[in-house]
Amino acid sequence: MISIVIPCKNEAENIPPLLDEIEQHMAGRSFEVIVVDDGSTDDTATVLAEEHARRPFPLRHVRHRESVGQSLSLRSGVLAADGAIVATIDGDGQNDPQYIPQLVDRLVEAGPGVGIACGQRVKRKDTKLKQLSSRFANWLRGSILGDKTRDSGCGLKVLHTETFRRLPFFNGTHRFLPALVIQEGYDVVAMDVVDRPRRFGKSNYGILDRGLRGAMDLFGVWWLKRRRRQMPVAEEVRYD
Repeated sequence: MISIVIPCKNEAENIPPLLDEIEQHMAGRSFEVIVVDDGSTDDTATVLAEEHARRPFPLRHVRHRESVGQSLSLRSGVLAADGAIVATIDGDGQNDPQYIPQLVDRLVEAGPGVGIACGQRVKRKDTKLKQLSSRFANWLRGSILGDKTRDSGCGLKVLHTETFRRLPFFNGTHRFLPALVIQEGYDVVAMDVVDRPRRFGKSNYGILDRGLRGAMDLFGVWWLKRRRRQMPVAEEVRYD
């Protein structure tokens, strides 16, 4: 089963059409949807209760009493997941769910040596300032970490659940998942995905705040990379 984790804050209007698309594109596959409500103050809880009653697939609502950010929201969803594979997608509608089954297939077909399948956004619909800041951040991160993707910030990612749970978590993990997966000894595959404009509402993240936090996180992940030894191949010797 595939667990689709959607971190969101105040995205009540975006949830129903996103679930419609997920249901359409995941037809014929075993899946559940886990919406992690990160301390929303809008009608998210009411909308999810209504959607739960009418959806043919398992729809779960994990709620934070207070907002703790996207990375810890992903963590809550992954820890709650029942599926062997986790797919992540943003709750604002900018990520297209049609790419989820394609990324799942990429991960499975790549074999056990690959730990993550990443979406890489093309035709970005953000403001020009946000696009430029994201482009610079991705270039800097890729130059320092060598994480084999040009767009680590894309919300569309697919990982084996147990691999995801072994990764270190901090407030910013979601921007460094490919690099963290590589540190665990796995490879990365990437696929271009077409970006879309936000349907309703506005982003809850500021460019300056995100940039300052990202710079500190980048140094921290670089430090982890420098200190990490090569992952050993461990085999148990059995005597029976």
